[in-house]
Amino acid sequence: MPEDLSAVAQFLYEAGTLKSTRRSGWWMAGVKDPESVADHSWRTALIASIIAKLEGADPAQAAILAVWHDSQETRSGDVNHLGKKYTKGEADPRDITADQVAGMPKVLADTVRDLIAEYEAKESPEATCARDADKLECMIQGIEYRDQGYANAQRWIDNSRGRITTTSGQALADAVLETGSLDWLRSALGETP
Repeated sequence: MPEDLSAVAQFLYEAGTLKSTRRSGWWMAGVKDPESVADHSWRTALIASIIAKLEGADPAQAAILAVWHDSQETRSGDVNHLGKKYTKGEADPRDITADQVAGMPKVLADTVRDLIAEYEAKESPEATCARDADKLECMIQGIEYRDQGYANAQRWIDNSRGRITTTSGQALADAVLETGSLDWLRSALGETP
């Protein structure tokens, strides 16, 4: 008989709330309907796998770290940088994760706790790539919002670009900055970008 998976089922419903949890910092840039945490995490995972491959790290590990990096926001919400100034004793993501996985089969709970611990430790090459992906995804989203008329998004573009540390992440950020957000569509249509 399989282990009781009710805690896993509960977590899957909990994780689904990230599809409607908005990234609150974008409201400060004037974005009326910002991306969700789940939207952000998906592209962050994709970028993490790319940066990791270019850096010679494990792309699958970097991607899974990126998938889980904001999973605690089901309980804490997406607290933007200004909000963190006023949050005393900000909850440690490892503590939130421990609560989230309580009751799950040990093999799952240990795996998730280990992923969050690796990401938060900021020591492995894969964690570095996932963290750079987080910044690069924010930069790309900022460019997309700026191109939609949200001029205040430039601050997020500049701040995110300045926080990318890997050689490949920096080179990719520069390529993104030199590429229009709809150049991919023009290229797919056979037009000159």
